[in-house]
Amino acid sequence: MFRSAVSEKTLLSFSSFSSFLFALLGISLGLWAGSLVIVFDGAYSLVSLALTLVSLGSLALRKHPVFEEQPNKALMIEPAVVAFKGLAISAMCLFSFGSAVLAIVNGGRDVDTGLALVFGLINVVGCIATYLILTRASKQSLLLDAEAKQWLMDSVISGAVLLGFVVAMLLSKSAYAAFAVYADPAMVIIASAYFVWVPLKMTLRALNQLNSIRKLEFSY
Repeated sequence: MFRSAVSEKTLLSFSSFSSFLFALLGISLGLWAGSLVIVFDGAYSLVSLALTLVSLGSLALRKHPVFEEQPNKALMIEPAVVAFKGLAISAMCLFSFGSAVLAIVNGGRDVDTGLALVFGLINVVGCIATYLILTRASKQSLLLDAEAKQWLMDSVISGAVLLGFVVAMLLSKSAYAAFAVYADPAMVIIASAYFVWVPLKMTLRALNQLNSIRKLEFSY
């Protein structure tokens, strides 16, 4: 099977390296182009990196001798990490939503759409490739499933960002050019409002698993 050929640790390490590259690219180009949504995408990758490192730490923690005599507690580590990841991503989405609303209230943002389109294309291809690699083993590990969902969110967000910049570029060349400055924060609002449900569902699922494990522990 795929998981036997490529370990959880290897896949999570690959994911963390990808997150680092996209975070560095997104935040630096986002600030350069003046794009809130690219910074949002880069910040998402940065949060993903931190959460992937938490997942890697949980793999080592599960092997700690203290859990050898308490196997049920070891089983709680994985869903606890997933629940934490879901809450962290939800918090980031809500913060980004608020920042985008403020940007619209303050008159929108001018963006270098040419640079943004190049970033969007590179980001979409890279995120989809990482997602496809991780999803092959996601059904066999809760941690890898959560990791794949993170990259699925990033892939769709990146696709929406690319489409949004195409729309912004078309608006800037039309009679509605005055509305182009609102395209960037509007994309952040749509992306963050829609995708906040994915990590929330991930958190609820993990909490249900934690509750089931606790009930199993108390039944002994």
